[in-house]
Amino acid sequence: MSKEIATMKMALAGAANMSAAAITNPIDVIKVRMQLEGELSSAKGRRFPGFLPTAGIIVQREGILGLYKGLAASLMREGSYSSIRLGLYDPMKEIFGATDPNNTALWQKIAAGACTGAIGSALANPTDLVKIRMQSDIYAGPPPINAEGTVTAPRYSSAIAAFREIARTEGIAALWTGVRATTQRAAILTATQIPSYDHSKHFILNAGWMEEGIALHMACSMFAGFMTATITSPGR
Repeated sequence: MSKEIATMKMALAGAANMSAAAITNPIDVIKVRMQLEGELSSAKGRRFPGFLPTAGIIVQREGILGLYKGLAASLMREGSYSSIRLGLYDPMKEIFGATDPNNTALWQKIAAGACTGAIGSALANPTDLVKIRMQSDIYAGPPPINAEGTVTAPRYSSAIAAFREIARTEGIAALWTGVRATTQRAAILTATQIPSYDHSKHFILNAGWMEEGIALHMACSMFAGFMTATITSPGR
């Protein structure tokens, strides 16, 4: 594969995932708040009883922009992590000896996915850390909620400020906190997601069950999503 094609694939992969991240960021914020519910439950009771109530509480206390906390870091993460894990998948397959896209061994696809997922996650770990900290900002540091229940100030004014503050107060290495766990999960996720799509697509085409088109892509995407959710669920 030429460098131009590989670069184009990386750019398109990054752009597609950044677009998805921008749309789903509110869901991500709500998920993070609900997952961290236990940290406040013992002291102040249950604050986030469900998905829609949590969304309403965030908007009420932090404004609509509260649902977009961590967006810049999320875009940075997808622009790096997803560009690498998706964009370098085909070149990585070639490194493992794949020569024919229509007849590539499943192990080569799994190995390629695991490698690109791990590399992308390791490099992008600082953006993932900042994203989570900003999305869960209501819990971090001195409580930003006053007696009236309104937000007084965020912990970090921006993603760049968060990078600087973490590096200044905790050290550069702190930006890679949790890198082992996130890298392992990314390797498993990518080794499942992309090969599931890739292998099922070429299997169906080679068998003559469907032709190249939107229907085939949707069917294979649904299968890949099912496999990814099933395999990675224990690690969530």
